[in-house]
Amino acid sequence: MKEKTEGVRKIWDRYKYAALVVLIGAGLLLWPGGGVDLRPSSKEPKGQEETEIRDLQKEMAEILGSMSGVGQVQVMLTVDSDGERQLAQDTQLSYSGSTAAPEDYNRRTETVLVDGGSDAVTVRTTYPTYRGALIVCEGGDRAEVRLAVTEAVAALTGLSADRITVAKWQ
Repeated sequence: MKEKTEGVRKIWDRYKYAALVVLIGAGLLLWPGGGVDLRPSSKEPKGQEETEIRDLQKEMAEILGSMSGVGQVQVMLTVDSDGERQLAQDTQLSYSGSTAAPEDYNRRTETVLVDGGSDAVTVRTTYPTYRGALIVCEGGDRAEVRLAVTEAVAALTGLSADRITVAKWQ
């Protein structure tokens, strides 16, 4: 029995610091979030993104409906990834003490607004990536209409033809 405890003690003495690091890491992983995201980007609310996609589908349906032979049309787009707007940020950093080893610092970030109003300055816009499109139209049984609609949707969304389905309206 004494040999077992000596063996355990030797292992503990050898690996106690590694075990401590593992325990601290596990504790940090389990610690609740609540951190502040300091990146200057802003995701729009989910409802607004869905509204924009619905508006795009309506506009696309109007345009496709005006094409020769298409007739009445409905459009459905599926989204692979949502778009994102990166807003311009004004960041101010103040600190006390020496620059090599500041004692305390404070960081303040504000979104840049146009003329002090409510419109934010957008630095970069990432548009949604589409997964597929379904177009149902009255002329969907004719090959030339299917080809024209497929080409138009591909041009507007960046989808390849194999991800666009054109079907006949009942």
